[in-house]
Amino acid sequence: MKKSFLLSIILLCNLCLPAIIYAQMEEPELTPIEKLEQREETVETAVKALQKLKVSGYIQTQYQYAEAAADGNNFKLAAPANAYENSTINGKDLEGFSRFGIRRGRFKLTYEEGIASGVAQIDITDKGIGDGALGDRGRNVVMFKDLYINIKDPWFGTSSFKTGIFDRPFGHEIAYSSSRRESPERARIIQSLFPDERDLGAMLTLQAAKTSTWNILKLEAGLFAGNGIKPQIDSHADFIGRLSASKVIGNDMSISGGVSLYYGGVRQMNDSSYYIKGNKFVLDVNKNNTGKIAKRQYVGFDIQFSAMTVAGLTQLRGEYIFGEHPGNSSGAYSFKTVGLNNAPVFSRKISGGYVILVQDLGQTPFSAVVKYDWYNPNTEVSGDNIKVDGSLTGTGDIARSNIGLGLLWRINSALKLMAYYDIVSNETTKNIKDKATVSTANDYGYEKDRKDNVFTLRLQYKF
Repeated sequence: MKKSFLLSIILLCNLCLPAIIYAQMEEPELTPIEKLEQREETVETAVKALQKLKVSGYIQTQYQYAEAAADGNNFKLAAPANAYENSTINGKDLEGFSRFGIRRGRFKLTYEEGIASGVAQIDITDKGIGDGALGDRGRNVVMFKDLYINIKDPWFGTSSFKTGIFDRPFGHEIAYSSSRRESPERARIIQSLFPDERDLGAMLTLQAAKTSTWNILKLEAGLFAGNGIKPQIDSHADFIGRLSASKVIGNDMSISGGVSLYYGGVRQMNDSSYYIKGNKFVLDVNKNNTGKIAKRQYVGFDIQFSAMTVAGLTQLRGEYIFGEHPGNSSGAYSFKTVGLNNAPVFSRKISGGYVILVQDLGQTPFSAVVKYDWYNPNTEVSGDNIKVDGSLTGTGDIARSNIGLGLLWRINSALKLMAYYDIVSNETTKNIKDKATVSTANDYGYEKDRKDNVFTLRLQYKF
């Protein structure tokens, strides 16, 4: 009897024990207040994560009218063949070309976690729509502009290390955002020497703490592939550096400036190279030239000044660049192709720069702009000495200058309207004349000033 009773108790415990354990494992039901607090905690966690992500960008839509001989510096090509394929109808030259377009459509993502941040920026425009079958001649509809990692120093947050694709640390206008710039395009020398403005590489920025008197100085220096937004094609790296200083004077005035150095080159794939002597290129044939690095070296000086007066904010900026540039026979603009084929290198001495004045019109939302820029791609030859028989010089050695006149209307904090007129002048030579039948911009000569002025009306929305 006692044994059967004991067995019954043990059996009952075995049956009830799982239920007791399961009941203990179940969480007690939350009260409405506890549920609300849990939701708030979830939302707060999500908000903190989103605060680390910054989304920004801008869209520039525009109308342009260009005279028939305008080139791609002020009048960016809309198609790979070029924008002037319809410049002639039944043998009659047209006076100009006009079009609507999207100059830039930038979308930028920045994610910051502690001292490190990652940045990705793409550019979406109308260029290249339907041109995918044209291979390398086409233009991508979507293109990466920035893609880099930035790590700040954990002590002061003023120094950093950056690696990836980003702006070259040379001068002022390269890094001056296109959303803020008061002219439609950068100066001709910047476009020619630094296409895409960005490069692939790594850079160190050194600056003292904000509380230090030495904080006015900043050093940016790095090694870059030298190919723009393209893969590195050899093991050679270019050095780019800029030492700058800035000072705020009182409450209404500031001045800054810097000196920059580009020390690099391109690898020669040919035993032949050319250099200027007198008014012509001279051939240097040496088997040691193959594999040698042709100099690509520039020095730049820049200055920026601003002051607030009763007339409004006045801004004055300028930059001057000189140096040696390797190109091919057609000019000093094609360094990206040198080293990718067997063409000889043509070395040229170059110089150029810009000066820009931006004057706010009192307390109104309008600003007047005057800009002068110039570029001489070969300082050793000029005028009628260009394209002389046997000199091997040509259109790539023609100097150009540009006067820009503009009016800006800041409609609100996000919307801006720009009206701008580029008056372009060129060096003349009697040895390069118009072709008999002009069908493209390249068919216009240089025996006189070309018809290449450009008007731009641009509406920008920034977010």
